[in-house]
Amino acid sequence: MVLDERFDSVTGTWYISLDGEIDIYNAPEFKERLHQLIQRQSGNFVLDCRGLNYIDSTGLGVLISALRRVKEYGGEIKIQNLKPYLKKIFVITGLDKIFTIEVGNHEQ
Repeated sequence: MVLDERFDSVTGTWYISLDGEIDIYNAPEFKERLHQLIQRQSGNFVLDCRGLNYIDSTGLGVLISALRRVKEYGGEIKIQNLKPYLKKIFVITGLDKIFTIEVGNHEQ
């Protein structure tokens, strides 16, 4: 899992690009990094999943945990560019109802 992040102070948004896989082996590191970003600067999150090839239930749990923390200060998490087979996981689990899933990349 490669995590590339930047904060846009104008929009108050973290833009994060995910690459590779998020699974039981690297989910703890993923969780730690997301929570560090939340502590460093509260804001909305846009996750670009164009390079994400796989996510398991522990990875989904990390996203839910981050969403809870972000919602505490009124923020949101948008997920962009999911591959169809990954989007299907969000639909099957009902996570498409709690995350904003966007088809295109709307980053400035």
